[in-house]
Amino acid sequence: MSLRGSILFIIVILAIDQISKIYVKTNFIYGEAGQIDITNWFKILLIENEGMAWGTKIPGQYGKLTLTVFRIFAVMGIAYWLYDSSKKHSSNFLMVAISLIFAGAVGNIIDSIFYGAFFDDSYGHLATLFSENPYGTWFHGRVVDMFYFPIWEGNLPSWLPIWGGKEFKFFNAIFNVADVAISTGVGILIVFNKKAFAKKTSLGNVS
Repeated sequence: MSLRGSILFIIVILAIDQISKIYVKTNFIYGEAGQIDITNWFKILLIENEGMAWGTKIPGQYGKLTLTVFRIFAVMGIAYWLYDSSKKHSSNFLMVAISLIFAGAVGNIIDSIFYGAFFDDSYGHLATLFSENPYGTWFHGRVVDMFYFPIWEGNLPSWLPIWGGKEFKFFNAIFNVADVAISTGVGILIVFNKKAFAKKTSLGNVS
């Protein structure tokens, strides 16, 4: 995949990510009304988080800003990795994986940088884009998540150590298109590691 092809691929993923987030943000109420049951195990449910996995956040007054700035530098590093890989004519596996990771990272950064200044909140009512009363400020936006797969929910067998008899849900993570892109990119690097990082010999053959 060429660098130009990678950029087009990234733009498509970003468009899907942001369109889905804006739609859900402006048509769903946080965690309550507006939930759509596509199947018993696949739902659309709006939640927002500070930008880390499983809703984790960095404590302190500048925790959110620190996370956002760190992500910006990380994306710059990924962008260079993509550029350098294209110059080295790296495998399509690697180019696709980096493109997915880059698109996903940028998608969530857009939320963190802009959403706090563009939207009002979604608690108890539908959010408004370009609101006169935004819920936050620049660099302090919350990441929008919506895909929910509660495949199984119930009490675990009592004979299990530690968790026996307790209520359990598989799985309770709620995520977005950007998260899917990042996970898929990382998955490609792990599953197709040898193909992704294959080196070309001077004769043009992949070793």
